[in-house]
Amino acid sequence: QVQLVESGGGLVQAGGSLRLSCAASGLTFSSVNMGWFRQAPGKEREFVASRKWNNAATTYADSVKGRFTISRDNVKNTVYLHMNSLKPEDTAVYYCATTTAVVVSERTMDYWGKGTLVTVSS
Repeated sequence: QVQLVESGGGLVQAGGSLRLSCAASGLTFSSVNMGWFRQAPGKEREFVASRKWNNAATTYADSVKGRFTISRDNVKNTVYLHMNSLKPEDTAVYYCATTTAVVVSERTMDYWGKGTLVTVSS
C-alpha cells in the first residue's frame, strides 16, 4: 500500500527557512511524478511545486518561484521542499502527492500524504 509521510514543518519567523521531506513507500518512486501542495486556513488547496520522475522538469507556483526548491532522491524515495525567505502568507498545511499522469495538478494526483503544518510568524 502506498504511503507518503511528510515531515519538517514547524514554526519559523518571516525570512527564515525550512526543509520539508516526504518519504514514499509502496510504489516505484523513480517512476512517478511528485508534487507539493498547500492549504492555508480558510482557503482551497493549491499547487506549490512538482518534479518529474526523471528529474527532467520542475514547475513552481508563481507565489514561490525563486524562494522554494523541490528536489528528490530516487534512492531514498524522498522528495524535499526547500523553503527560503518565508512569508506569513506561506502559512499552510503542506501536502506531498504522487501521480503517474503527465500533468501534475490537484485533480491528477493518485496518492496524498496527511500533511505537515508550516507556520510563519511576522
